[in-house]
Amino acid sequence: MKGPAALRSAVEELRSTFAMKRRRACRVVGLAPATYYYRGRRPKHEGLREKLRELAAARPRWGYRRLHVLLKREGRSVNHKLVYRVYREEGLAVRRKKRKRLAAAVRVVLPAPTRPGQRWSMDYTSDSLVNARQFRTLNVVDDFTRECLAIEVDFSLPAQRVTRVLDRLIGLHGKPETIVMDNGPEFRSCALDAWAYLRGVGLHFIQPGKPVENAYVESFNGRFRDECLSENWFLNLNDAKEKIEAHRIDYNEVRPHSSLDNKTPREFIRCITGLTLSAVQ
Repeated sequence: MKGPAALRSAVEELRSTFAMKRRRACRVVGLAPATYYYRGRRPKHEGLREKLRELAAARPRWGYRRLHVLLKREGRSVNHKLVYRVYREEGLAVRRKKRKRLAAAVRVVLPAPTRPGQRWSMDYTSDSLVNARQFRTLNVVDDFTRECLAIEVDFSLPAQRVTRVLDRLIGLHGKPETIVMDNGPEFRSCALDAWAYLRGVGLHFIQPGKPVENAYVESFNGRFRDECLSENWFLNLNDAKEKIEAHRIDYNEVRPHSSLDNKTPREFIRCITGLTLSAVQ
């Protein structure tokens, strides 16, 4: 079935070829005259289009829902459906990366944490500089608040370095009850085991080959690679540290999280703190 625009073109073609009147041409193609004469009066929303293009250029891996949250933060009263329509009309849709389909498997779901600092997750990611030299990042996430506590960047991150990072985070945020991690050699080391024993921190190792059991940090890793590592060139290690730390701050203070009702981790922490103080009083 052809749309109104195509039928209007057919009417114009009949009129130019056979000198038909408009109403007769409309009857021939099956188009109501009222539809032929109708012209949309929908506003152009040029200000919204310009702002949406600006936000999408600054956040190329964000979809329309998160951009809509940013628009609302600026005080714009705009419906999410309008944002979606303009977003599509401007060709701003994020390109989906094709993923290999895997066979269905039984997933082991950890109990959800109930307060900040109860459980942390950590994992490694890697990338390369412009000279192809590889570097690694150690990512540490609070499972309850979704806050990225640290992204340590270096060419080598052995177990002793991991313990120093964790000591620094404990000084800033307090001691977690448990840290979830995979079975990498740095995490299975005697140094980390001794550190956990002395600090009274539990270490929870996921099953080998089951990253879904470490879902919180794996989710962060995917967004970190999509929105930071894949979007930047790193000239040297210092450049990588600066850009990655800027992304971490942006992730905690600007990026809306759908799992937190479109709040940032810092906003969510402030809400939780306020509710706790109200309960005590």
